[in-house]
Parts: sequence; C-alpha cells; structure tokens
Amino acid sequence: MLQIHQFRCLSDNYGFLIHDPSSGATATIDTPDADEILRQAAAKGWRITDIWNTHWHPDHAGGNAAIKAATGATVTGPAEVERIGQAPDRIVTEGDEVQLGGVNARVLDVGGHTLGHIAYVISTENTAFVGDALFALGCGRLFEGTPQQMWDSLQKLAAMPDATTLYCGHEYTQSNALFAVTVDPENAALKARVAQIDALRASNEPTVPMQLSLEKATNPFLRAPMLKETLGLAGAADWEAFAEVRKRKDTFKG
Repeated sequence: MLQIHQFRCLSDNYGFLIHDPSSGATATIDTPDADEILRQAAAKGWRITDIWNTHWHPDHAGGNAAIKAATGATVTGPAEVERIGQAPDRIVTEGDEVQLGGVNARVLDVGGHTLGHIAYVISTENTAFVGDALFALGCGRLFEGTPQQMWDSLQKLAAMPDATTLYCGHEYTQSNALFAVTVDPENAALKARVAQIDALRASNEPTVPMQLSLEKATNPFLRAPMLKETLGLAGAADWEAFAEVRKRKDTFKG
C-alpha cells in the first residue's frame, strides 16, 4: 500500500511525499520548498528517488534543482517545467504512465491554470494529485488557459470515481468557502461543509485531502451548470456558467 506524507510548505502550499514500501522508492509531488521536503524525507527515513511535477510555477517546481542535486532524483513532468531553467528528465502528456516502484500513475492533461498542467491519477489507490487544477471548494485561477479549456479539464477530474481522494497544492479552503456560499446559497451540503471547515481551521488542521464526491456536491466550479439560474445564465453553455463563476471569484473581496 502506498504511503503518503503531507506537510505544510511556504505560506500555504502543501508538500506530499509518496512512498512505495516494497521498493523503497519515494516521490515528491512538486517541489515548493526543497529544504523542507528534504527534511521531511529524512525524518521519515525515505530517500527521494523521483520528482513528479504538475506544472511549472516556482512554488511547484522551484525546488527541482536542489532536490535533484541532493538526491539524484529523476524529474518527471510536463514540458512547460523547462521554463524554470531545466527540462524534466522525462516529459509526460495525457495517457502516459509513470511508475514508483510497483505503483503506476496515469497522467491527465488538466490545462487551464497553466497550459501544460497535468495531474497524476493512481487508480489502484483511489488517489489523484491535482496540483492547482482543482482545490477544495475551488479551482486554479486561469493564468494561461481559457474558461472552456479549464472546464474540460475539470470534467476529466469529475469523471473519476466518487471515492477518489484528491490532493491539491494549497490550503485555500476557508477563503474558497466564503465565496462558494455567495453563488450557491441554498446548498445544504455546502453549509454543513463550511461549518466543518471553520472548525478544522480553528484547530489549525488541514482541509486537504478531499473526496471527489464532496467536491461534486459542494464545489461551485464543478456545480456551475446547476447554478445557471442563480447566475442569470439560463440557456448558457456549461462552460459559460463556469466562466461566470470563475470571473466572480477573481473579483471577490470576501
């Protein structure tokens, strides 16, 4: 069984180390803080053999060089990672598989936040590492892609089994919740979730990982087609409803 170690990095990033006990192989999912990632691996007694990047942003790939220098790890990721100075050792795109010991992960193209953003789906573990594509009650800001592209990417994630556990890159949930209730005010499941989130954050507990089933029931970006009347967009395409939710979140001052 894959072992997953989650910890805080920088101001609001999460670091993830995944470890295959049978082979001893360990991957870091993104590299927000090389020093902290190396400390956490040492504390677990794990040697980092692999770096799996989801996208090129410095708070996700900025520690690649330092970790590779310290461990000799193989860097896997989308071609866009070369924008921070060095191309991955292995460039992957949708449909490719990556291995960690005896564990296989399938690559999904979930571009939108960045054009080449990918996710790693480990079906045997009902687990996916989604970077900044999907957050608890949120999704990544569209720095490079279009709303239709991002909507299509989110549909790929939503098509996974409801029991899938999602690991995202940031602790943004409480602020996302403040916005979510403004566009989905009658959602009882969302109201209950907001109360749970507030209790977790009051105790400085993480809200990540999250279950896909709960995101589909409460995340306004996934629920955009069901919010068309509330948004004043009856008859609009699903991606247009999503675009409106994203636009409102971009200007939200809560």
